[in-house]
Amino acid sequence: MRYKGNIRAIDELGRIVVPMEFRNALDIKSGELLRMEVEGEKIIIQKNTPSCAFCGEVNGLTKFEGKTICLNCIREISKIPN
Repeated sequence: MRYKGNIRAIDELGRIVVPMEFRNALDIKSGELLRMEVEGEKIIIQKNTPSCAFCGEVNGLTKFEGKTICLNCIREISKIPN
């Protein structure tokens, strides 16, 4: 799904408005976190998907001490001797 024809100005604080049709198409709610990256001459903005703090895995996640960790990394960490 590609939307064209939207040009937005950046305000004095560096903000832009994400058009409603984009937010609806991606089911982005108010207050939801978005990830931003620079790729060459582009700024990529996408929905933030929780991932493992160590390996980036997005499946089998759990929270520990405020960090998101996958089951595989938990297994690997548990192998580390005291």
